[in-house]
Amino acid sequence: MFLPLHDGVPLQHVKTPAATRTVIAVCVLAYLLTFYGPLGAEWIVAGFGLIPAVFFGTEALPDGLPFVPVWATLVTSLVLHGSWFHLLGNMLFLWVFGDNVEDAMGHLRFLVFVVLCGSAASLTHAFADPESTRPLIGASGAVSGVVAAYLILYPRVQMWALFLNGIPLRVPAYWAIGFWFVLQLVSAFLSGDPDVGWFAHLGGFIAGATLTRPLRRRYDPVLARIEAQGLRPAP
Repeated sequence: MFLPLHDGVPLQHVKTPAATRTVIAVCVLAYLLTFYGPLGAEWIVAGFGLIPAVFFGTEALPDGLPFVPVWATLVTSLVLHGSWFHLLGNMLFLWVFGDNVEDAMGHLRFLVFVVLCGSAASLTHAFADPESTRPLIGASGAVSGVVAAYLILYPRVQMWALFLNGIPLRVPAYWAIGFWFVLQLVSAFLSGDPDVGWFAHLGGFIAGATLTRPLRRRYDPVLARIEAQGLRPAP
């Protein structure tokens, strides 16, 4: 178990993390519409979730489903969540890590980054289990990309997090995120839990690590100053 709580890194380029807050708001709204809207959760999940067998054309849904082109479920599945715990966990990660990644990229590039990481995560899950008829939903893959970006941008920042059975510790970001990544890696290959898209987490993380430097600000004097002070290695 790992839950980030606080990092204390101030924003330098944007007044407010508008893109991060927008993603959170969209996910919360989607959750409310899923479980309290007129269509019902099963129809929403079937209509907007990513179903690998449907994506690859080996299975078909009833007429009228999905509600969007099948390729678009790579993105629409990202804003859906199956429970309050699922939603709050992802939004907590996004709240702690997303603002600083957005600060380093800018609003628009951060949104593009989130969508690309989430789509890569969905594809990874689909290729890992192409015959699956279980819908994949949740922002976990996109959030994993944000976590990877934070690791690259701010590896030595001290942050508070809860570990294992809720033990609060203040540790460097590279230690906390490294612990989290090992959990994802081990779970992807050893866990038998079909309700968690572990390979989506790994796919999103790899995409985030790949896309961070191309999408970050070309020259960031704030990050350059941090590097000069020895708080993190230069890229």
